[in-house]
Amino acid sequence: MSASTVLVETRGSVAVLTLNRPDAANTLNLRMACDLLAAALVCERNHEIRAVVLTGAGRQFCFGGDLRGMINEGGAIDAYLRELTMHLHSAIALFMRMDAPVIAAVNGTAAGAGVGLVAMADLAVAARGAKFSLAYTGVGLSPDAGTSFLLPRAVGAKRAMELVLTNRTLTADEALDWGLVNRVADDAQLLDEAITLAEQLAAGPRRSLGQAKRLVGAALGALESHMALESRAIAGLGAGSEGQEGIHAFLEKRKPRYPC
Repeated sequence: MSASTVLVETRGSVAVLTLNRPDAANTLNLRMACDLLAAALVCERNHEIRAVVLTGAGRQFCFGGDLRGMINEGGAIDAYLRELTMHLHSAIALFMRMDAPVIAAVNGTAAGAGVGLVAMADLAVAARGAKFSLAYTGVGLSPDAGTSFLLPRAVGAKRAMELVLTNRTLTADEALDWGLVNRVADDAQLLDEAITLAEQLAAGPRRSLGQAKRLVGAALGALESHMALESRAIAGLGAGSEGQEGIHAFLEKRKPRYPC
């Protein structure tokens, strides 16, 4: 399978999924959310795929949501964000529930929903030059992609709150220290290291790994219902005055002037 915004390549029993909007820093729009869900369905249904690697084309992993695409929706932004997050969240739930272990190979920057894609992965390898930032409140929005659910469980509540409220940027080494990623690799070796790890897992017992994944996932709590709350929150903010001002200010490269 090959879609324009998410490429799927099989290397033996490993599927390599590549977010493929490099000219837009692999930002997520509705098309990419749909393509990511389609890719997740392929990986979930094909039992010959025993491990998955998720990475980004070009210099960045994923800069989060496509803000310009949101603005282009005009008055329909609420419905647009609800539809986008419906597909994105369905993909995340599938990746977390499928038998095949999912490994994020984080090149460049992961921001916003890109951090959610890292957090939802079972394991994550970061390039030494990778950076991580939530960025939502910087544009008047709230977290989606499972970030507000998964980050506190990965890095702790206080650290997650710091990332959410201050938009602090983490280096790869800090992300390793905080527990957001498992390994740091030299930039040139990132994908090879992630695929080697995936091949090791792919040689293991598929159903056993899948059950282990789901047991750990169940210990985290009710992911899907929490992502429904995220979807409602970001859609409402995106259509509201703060979100509109924050997004316009970001695109116009100026400081936002939020209404009282």
